Amino acid sequence: MTVEQIAKLLDARIICGEERADHEIDIAFASDLMSDVLTLKEDNVLLITGLANMQTLRTAEMSDIQCIIFARNKQISEEMKELALENDITVLECRYSVFRTCGILYQAGISPVF
Repeated sequence: MTVEQIAKLLDARIICGEERADHEIDIAFASDLMSDVLTLKEDNVLLITGLANMQTLRTAEMSDIQCIIFARNKQISEEMKELALENDITVLECRYSVFRTCGILYQAGISPVF
């Protein structure tokens, strides 16, 4: 499923990385604990979180995560957007809860990491 399709399913906004809207996503992981994210070994993971801070983007950078959905209507700062752009990380903002976001994506065929 492409980032653009995910954005439509979730009624989400692509904040940065629109040029990668055709990027394919196969698996997702939801967490607000960045230490758990750092344990991931898979490639091409979509991160779903409600933790909207610089640490989330730094963790994504270290874990080679190229796409993040900030759920629960969390909005990123301009500084976060700049860091995402520097690291080619696509960022979406979604008004749904993490639980609902995961459920919609799972029903649409996105697989969980575990």
